[in-house]
Amino acid sequence: MTHRKLLGRHPLSFALTSALVVSVAAPALAQDAGGQEQTAGRGGTTTQLDKVTVTGSRIKRAEVEGPAPVVVVTSQDIEKQGFNTVYDALTTLSQFTGSVQNELTSGSFTQNASFLNLRGLGPGYQLVLINGRRATDYPLPYNSQSNAVNLANIPAAAIDRIEVLSGGASAIYGSDAVAGVVNVIMKTNFEGDTITLRGGTTTRGGGDSGRLQWVGGKTGSNWSLTYAFEAMEREAIYASQRKFMDSYRDDPSVDPADATAVESVRFTVNRGAGAIREWPAPGGLAEVCGRFAEFETYKSAPTVAAPNRCGYFGYPATQSIRNSDSTQSGYLYGTYDFNGGLQAWGQLSASRSEAKLAGATRFFASGGALGITNHYDPQFGGTVGNVQRILTPSEVGSIGAQNNYVEKSLDVAFGLRGNIANKFDWDATLSHSRYSADDNFNWPVASRVRDFFYGPQLGTRPNGLPIYRLNVDRLMNPLTPEQVASFSDKFSSTADSQSSQAIFGISGDLFELPAGPLAMAGVLEAARQKYDISPDFRMEQDYTGTGGPLGRTATGGGGERSRYAAGLEFSVPIFSTLKANLAGRYDKYDDASSVDGAATWMAGLEYRPVQSLLLRATHATSFRAPDMHYIFAQPSGFFLNGALDEYRCRRDGLNPLSNTDCGSGTDYTYSIQGDRQGNRNLKEETGKSTTVGFVWDVMDQMSLSVDYYNIELEGAVKDIAFGYLMRNEADCRLGRTRDGAPVDGTSAACDYFRSLVGRDGINPTTGEDEYVVDYHSVPFNQANQKTSGLDVAWKYKIDTDRWGNFDLGLNWTHVLKLEDQEFPGSGTRNVRDHKQFFNFRSRINWTASWERDDWGATVYGYRWGSLPNWAETGRIGSYVIWNANIQKKITNKATIGLYVNNVFDELAPKDDTYNTYPFFFYNYSAIGREIFVQFEYKLN
Repeated sequence: MTHRKLLGRHPLSFALTSALVVSVAAPALAQDAGGQEQTAGRGGTTTQLDKVTVTGSRIKRAEVEGPAPVVVVTSQDIEKQGFNTVYDALTTLSQFTGSVQNELTSGSFTQNASFLNLRGLGPGYQLVLINGRRATDYPLPYNSQSNAVNLANIPAAAIDRIEVLSGGASAIYGSDAVAGVVNVIMKTNFEGDTITLRGGTTTRGGGDSGRLQWVGGKTGSNWSLTYAFEAMEREAIYASQRKFMDSYRDDPSVDPADATAVESVRFTVNRGAGAIREWPAPGGLAEVCGRFAEFETYKSAPTVAAPNRCGYFGYPATQSIRNSDSTQSGYLYGTYDFNGGLQAWGQLSASRSEAKLAGATRFFASGGALGITNHYDPQFGGTVGNVQRILTPSEVGSIGAQNNYVEKSLDVAFGLRGNIANKFDWDATLSHSRYSADDNFNWPVASRVRDFFYGPQLGTRPNGLPIYRLNVDRLMNPLTPEQVASFSDKFSSTADSQSSQAIFGISGDLFELPAGPLAMAGVLEAARQKYDISPDFRMEQDYTGTGGPLGRTATGGGGERSRYAAGLEFSVPIFSTLKANLAGRYDKYDDASSVDGAATWMAGLEYRPVQSLLLRATHATSFRAPDMHYIFAQPSGFFLNGALDEYRCRRDGLNPLSNTDCGSGTDYTYSIQGDRQGNRNLKEETGKSTTVGFVWDVMDQMSLSVDYYNIELEGAVKDIAFGYLMRNEADCRLGRTRDGAPVDGTSAACDYFRSLVGRDGINPTTGEDEYVVDYHSVPFNQANQKTSGLDVAWKYKIDTDRWGNFDLGLNWTHVLKLEDQEFPGSGTRNVRDHKQFFNFRSRINWTASWERDDWGATVYGYRWGSLPNWAETGRIGSYVIWNANIQKKITNKATIGLYVNNVFDELAPKDDTYNTYPFFFYNYSAIGREIFVQFEYKLN
């Protein structure tokens, strides 16, 4: 969840297949390497398909549809829907009802990665497989907390299809398969060579991109080789390139003339009558502010008679909203057939990516990491404080605070497969995968900034105040890039994750029962996983030197774990129309946590009362071992810049939702230092999942599927959200909520909230006023999390002689329930409907595709349901996006196409209460309309 603040076929024929497919492309069937897809018409003779393996079961089957719903997205779907990457396509799945941080989330810890959040349970609660094997985690933890798989580095050129199983599947695959399983299946047995070129741009500016794909393959009498290469170049898009978010004046909650900004330059002097801003220049404020091209004067409140502040209204717009990216990836897959039905196979995938991203440009302020809060200054004869200065892009020499990421991934696998007595198929696999990420950036050094602007300490006053002479000339005049470089330095951090696996699987028919064969599958697994995050030593919490970056820390960690598992699965035909599916698995973990082992099971039923109808149901238990970074995270510090102290704000009778009362520039929003570390006492998360539904072949080439899901999770590991913590800590200290409802300040929950927030006392002489001095974050086993809802899929294919062929499809997910219990003893929260939380209650996507002779066209759209408004007083409108494309085959080998994504240039739904930059929720795209031209050529 996202917290506010802060197929062969049975005679079901076409219907069973088409209910799986998200878009309108021809039905895609799961298959083993070397298998061939086959289809069958509804009328006449049904073609019997070879048995294949479909995600959700290790037992090969002739029917694609099983007891649990599976969605299939083919490589053709990805192209027809207009998407450049695998992640772009998966984000529009109707089951993706949760929210995740993304490139728009300036200052997040994983801005260069893309994660899924099926069912709103969070990243990491869906298992991601590559050809049936666990993918390596992204080496940097999501939001600096938990591990998850980055889908941004999977090359679309090598993809054959993606199968998405919705629901728990730990009895088949083990840990993490709580909300579902995403199995990315790569191309095999490809013949010929195809080269594709695509180039595009955005109509609002920035984001030019180009992509080259080469996919090919060769086959012989007993061997095959498939290869793919992809290169993509994409320029960055900055917030300053979007008119609706290029300034604080875009705040929809205020008149632009009354908008306020982050103060760009200031200091105050207290000579005994209170702190007063000083502007040491003949022209005062106007002269000082006018020295900077980016700054302007403004009024701190509409009631003020004249401008009394100097601010940088474009400050947040110096961040990137889409990273620049240069990525190259390659893929090889080969097979060799020996005598006796033995086949050897091998796979190699590798990628390299260089990305540049930017947060808002740098600044410094007294207090916190600078080490000087207030000082006595002899040139003013009083106490100087509240020093603040934003460094502009022209001073820094770049737009925003640039981070350069270099990421590399490698996946090597090989194995043997064969058959025993023409009855049992077996497969033995060894694999190793690795993912590394290096982060390099330039940043001001705290001690150098202090020396540059304050100079040496001149002594200490009797009251303990240090004595400095502030260099006002440097503070209140533009600097050169060379001057900024003099108090900055280069920093670099590295991260690496690895996974090695050995898997042996066997499947086949044990014996015949009256209603058919009793099928089974078994699996043995052994795996070793490790990761290491090594931040620049100057960013570690225990660093005591003078070269640390100003206000910037890093999260270190490292550890390893071993896992062993054994699983067994049966498919039992009870009657000719009724089949039961049973599975059980045991996973044994060897690591530093309190996890020992976990046993899970699954039971499912398939009932086909008539040829055109399948009734299905599953019930399964699931578990999730704690993410390694939840266990092994080293003590680390961090700074929350612009953090709202809700307790002090409400204590003084002010409104925490009002920027004027408690927002930026007030005494209630400031930098707060926090610390976090892993918890080796964490236990595994356990859960259960139920699905009940049907697939109905309504008429010739029309199908409908409806499935109900219910997922319950106990002991979910979470870090408490800062905004949620501060809100509840304020409730507990004040004895009432924002709305005035009474709160028991002596409850266990209140004791816990207060224990995580350290405050100073009240002492006017020293300036103490119950400020937050530290904030503690620690992962813990949450008590409970539940969600339920409906998945609906409809597909209709129309073939005409005169007008061509039409494919129509629609998928809809509606969340009926999403709730959690923060920890034992706390109340249950209705996350679905509470206006404090941001998760979509419904999502829909639809497709209409047409083909005739050498022409083809597709219209694809999706709708995300409403979210709460920022003021928590209502809900905003839905979000609807349309993509369209048209292709023409100009020769037997060449095809050209025009693709337009977000045809109507839609932006986030309007929310006049959203008073926090970027003034809309980050899940909505700020990119706008994109246009691409594509050329495809088949070499042979």
